[in-house]
Amino acid sequence: MYDVIVVGAGPAGSMAAKKAADAGCKVLLVEKMQLPREKSCSGILIKKSINSVQKEFGKIPHNLPCKTKNKGIIITNEKNKQFKFESEGLNVWRSSFDQWLSSVAEESGVEVRQSTSAISYEEKENHVVVKLQCNGTYYEKAKVLIACDGATSKIKRSLRKDQTNQILTYQTFCRGTIDLDGSFFYAFLDPKFSQYDAWFNVKDDFLVFGVGVKEAALIKDYHSRFLSFLASEFNAKIQSSVRGEIGILPYIMNGYNTDLGEGRVLFAGEAANFLNPMGEGISSALITGAMAAESAVSLFEDNLNIHNLVDLYKNRVADEKEYMIRQWKFLTNLSSRFSYLNSD
Repeated sequence: MYDVIVVGAGPAGSMAAKKAADAGCKVLLVEKMQLPREKSCSGILIKKSINSVQKEFGKIPHNLPCKTKNKGIIITNEKNKQFKFESEGLNVWRSSFDQWLSSVAEESGVEVRQSTSAISYEEKENHVVVKLQCNGTYYEKAKVLIACDGATSKIKRSLRKDQTNQILTYQTFCRGTIDLDGSFFYAFLDPKFSQYDAWFNVKDDFLVFGVGVKEAALIKDYHSRFLSFLASEFNAKIQSSVRGEIGILPYIMNGYNTDLGEGRVLFAGEAANFLNPMGEGISSALITGAMAAESAVSLFEDNLNIHNLVDLYKNRVADEKEYMIRQWKFLTNLSSRFSYLNSD
């Protein structure tokens, strides 16, 4: 019997697992892939994320950040008006960053199982039974389950059958040149290029071009139009396309509804529908992962009824939800594309 089982070894999962283990809990962290693994993400750590990581995991190793620095974000709205926001940040590859986080969690006493998928769970009177798969199917028990396995969470799907409000992302890693400052993350909100936003950033020797859509069939068309725009406006010249990757993000609706879980199950990060504008989700993943773990620990230490768990978590993440809402409200001042977030 584990005190806590955490699903997903991204920032939310490693944070939740480490926080629980540091408090003396017996913790199992499962990750469906073998680390290091690719994760479709810009890999930009804003100052808020850096502070969270260094507080709990220690100084970020010097070999983790890309050689391309990050100085902030430049947003161009649908009227071609540009907004530049300079801020301190780091540019990391999620493959090596997530592996480091999980290794620090393991050093804190977390049992880490890779290549292990969490398929579903069943809640019993005083524990949950989690169905796992790795060279066959087997089961583990825990007092609390924390799902940090993203917008496509299988744990969440076993509890909530409808997970339709999502954004599909597609980005390509190319070699070439472009007349843009590679130290900034660029977001373009013209609806000709995406159904959400389109972006450009640099990671080491790669130019990264991405688009977000609601309709999968249109993704290559939007991406092609975006590349044509960058070629004409910023002299983008692609010498070779090395690889492409697809990701899924939660679609933030006007009610800013988050899903924190039920019973003995908590959701954190994107599984809980936490996401900031332009797809920035690492900061909220770290914070909600920590808050989920702290809520479980409080439940154990204070010998509270399990029905208090989600309320404990809700109180702890209230400030983070308000932060997320403020970020989206601010974006509505820059672009009418997101005016639906102000509707009743």
